Amino acid sequence: MNNETLLQNLRSIPDFPVKGINFRDVTTLFKSAECLRIMEDELYELYKDKGITKIVGIESRGFVMASALAVKLGAGVVLCRKPGKLPAETVQETYNKEYGTDTIEIHKDAITEDDVVLLHDDLLATGGTMKAALDLVNKFHPKKTYMNFLIELVNENLNGRKPFENDDIEITALMQI
Repeated sequence: MNNETLLQNLRSIPDFPVKGINFRDVTTLFKSAECLRIMEDELYELYKDKGITKIVGIESRGFVMASALAVKLGAGVVLCRKPGKLPAETVQETYNKEYGTDTIEIHKDAITEDDVVLLHDDLLATGGTMKAALDLVNKFHPKKTYMNFLIELVNENLNGRKPFENDDIEITALMQI
């Protein structure tokens, strides 16, 4: 899709969080009412006919558009968070990262087998966090699952779609950089 307004408003921060990384900062998109509207409209067009009942927002930047889109689609929002942030009983998934392990969790009663789920996050780079989120959601056996990112970094070294090669899942991104 690569909307020019979105691309022009996306901030890049060199050498963050470590030297050699060019961090794509979506907060500049969130602070713009025009960019929020564009993203909401584009996401709605992608998913308006998919029967989405729950949108899983990945901590924390994934919460923003998950919530906005959920309102427009008439769906609920499920928060996927780091351990200890959710107050009720949770289900967890631990996964490997390039510098150690991490864990994410959602409430045990967040998703049912009748749900059609959209997983949403801001950025697809290596796919590690989203793969863990998908594995976590799959524990609930929803009817169908979709996946979306605001930005997909298209880089053969990152190969962000590789973790999903064996999953029957439609993956979309509003921007590919």
